[in-house]
Amino acid sequence: MKDTILSINLETSTAPIVQEVRGRDYIEYGTEDWKNLYPQFLIDLYYNSSTHAAIVNQTAEMIAGEDLVAEEEDAINLEAYVKLKKFLRHANSNESLHQVIKKVAFDFKLQGAYALHIVWNRERTEIAEVYHVPVERVRAGRPNDIGKVDTYFISADWGNTRTNKPYPIAAFNVNDRTSGSQLLYTGAYSPNMDVYHTPDYIAGCNWALVDQKVAEFHLNNIENGFSGSYFVSFANGIPTQEERRQIEQSLVDKFAGAANSGKFILTFSDDKTRTPEITPISVSDADKQYLALQELLVSNICAAHRITSKTLMGIDTANGFSSNADELINAANFYQNTVVRGFQLNILNTLQTIFSVNNMDLPVEFVQLKPITVQFDSKTIREVMTIDEIRADLGLEALGDEDTVEQDVKLAKVGSMITDGKELPLFDTIEEAEAEAKKIGCRGTHTHTQDGKEYYMPCENHEQITSLNKCNCSKKTELESFIEEFGEDVPEGYEIISEEEAEDEIEDFDFESELHNKYYEFASTGSAYPNRKSGQDQKSKQTEYVDDIYRVRYRYTGSLTGERDFCRKMTSSNKIYRKEDIIAMGRKAVNPGWGKGGAATYSIWKWKGGALCKHKWFRIILVQEGKRPKNSDKIITSTQAKSRGVKLPRNAKEVSVAPHDMPNHGFVNPELIAKYKNVR
Repeated sequence: MKDTILSINLETSTAPIVQEVRGRDYIEYGTEDWKNLYPQFLIDLYYNSSTHAAIVNQTAEMIAGEDLVAEEEDAINLEAYVKLKKFLRHANSNESLHQVIKKVAFDFKLQGAYALHIVWNRERTEIAEVYHVPVERVRAGRPNDIGKVDTYFISADWGNTRTNKPYPIAAFNVNDRTSGSQLLYTGAYSPNMDVYHTPDYIAGCNWALVDQKVAEFHLNNIENGFSGSYFVSFANGIPTQEERRQIEQSLVDKFAGAANSGKFILTFSDDKTRTPEITPISVSDADKQYLALQELLVSNICAAHRITSKTLMGIDTANGFSSNADELINAANFYQNTVVRGFQLNILNTLQTIFSVNNMDLPVEFVQLKPITVQFDSKTIREVMTIDEIRADLGLEALGDEDTVEQDVKLAKVGSMITDGKELPLFDTIEEAEAEAKKIGCRGTHTHTQDGKEYYMPCENHEQITSLNKCNCSKKTELESFIEEFGEDVPEGYEIISEEEAEDEIEDFDFESELHNKYYEFASTGSAYPNRKSGQDQKSKQTEYVDDIYRVRYRYTGSLTGERDFCRKMTSSNKIYRKEDIIAMGRKAVNPGWGKGGAATYSIWKWKGGALCKHKWFRIILVQEGKRPKNSDKIITSTQAKSRGVKLPRNAKEVSVAPHDMPNHGFVNPELIAKYKNVR
């Protein structure tokens, strides 16, 4: 009877097996079917169980968070803070520390462990770089006499060690820095495991495997229409083992497969008693059984991962996303505090060990992800919340006041130099250096090269910062004087009704006067209380009707990070100007050196900050509050059309085009492009 039944072994073991093998320097880590390949087995489960993969992906994202930031303290060590900020930006030559941690978080959740490649500097005094190493490539060496692993082995494929020969790497050790390259392998505590770490969901591996097998079963059912549907019994004697295999293969070749499902079987026999017996195998309520099995395996996989809300993991439920938002928030907070936070603390403890070696052991924290709980559109949110409230809801810091900005600038100092016994600060950006200059009663910046890198220093030259009593910084520049004298804020009693690029507006077109002329044509009435007066602020000849109903101003708009002094001061002041003052600005040395041939003056209306400048003039139309005519949109549109009329000079388009986007980027001499290409 034993030889007459072909059986399939359905027994599967998913428990890890750790064993030392004679003749090998590393300790094997696998299962019965995955010899020394337990990490690869976990990866196979991840790729073949959709429920399990969804939970691993979402949890890894929550562990890594949005970013990794250094927390500020009252008594902060500035040098350590600057060094830590640099390390956060550049953990190695290609990645930030958060990019490395995202990979670490995924390995930690999937494998229960993670590995970092630690590279020491040449003097072995500090850690120069940190890289992520996939856990599946790591095996532990034999423990030393005190039970610690001092060597690990790396292989690109442990399933083929002949081609991918394992090579040793020293374990991370701050006291033994003989090797310039070391491996830090760690993870959460795992019972009965000395050298390896198991994932927190290990009890659910069998259910993840069931999920995989169920998917394979349904796929095979589609591909093999004959498989598992009928039991065929031959009553004409028992053939040999080889003959049985040939008969089985013939049936498979003829009837198996989706294309052959539904076909009939034709048999030939010389006696009815010797015909093959074909018995259908029917499963009672098979569809309901598999639905129940699906629900059971999803429930058990979630239990193994400590999931209380399937929706949080992106797994479909009967309630879907229409369930109570508070319930989802509570589930996210619970999972964050009971599961995710444990992973994060483990990673942070490891990072603190690395930071302490480099003398930058300052608090570091994850910026947490938030569940989707927004119930209002962005317009409503902007109307009812302040900027700082919106930033707080997004997990960002408040913008703060000027004092906070100055403190941030101070903390951004990246180095210093000693001159005449004085320690002078160095900065990475021109904005930080300029802010420091303003703080010490100076202005401007200059560059300084140290250790082959260019930094920015406060004050216009080195002599000024080393001897501030010789500095004439209190004297205002032409530009500063102009901004102070002619720059305005939106006048009280007026509101902005239009703000757009001054497209093709010719230089001598009086937009404000034309608005009032159009206004009279459309016959509106009202009263006024004028603010600041000028030749451009037109009054109606019909004084009983209106006085300064409209005002037209222009704002200098564009990037706030430009390095050109003129553009930076114009945008940061955020003032508005009359057109006649902008035209007059072209006769002052507000941006010397950027005129034709290096001239001190030029048309600021047309050329803004000069060649390569990315800024533009925006026209702002103001109207008295409560006095806006019903036909104001028509008046403005009509005036805009007239501003681009037949008198339009051919080069007037230069007004609405940033010099950077003009031919030759606004340079008369194209050879200057390369010289000034980094100046905005």
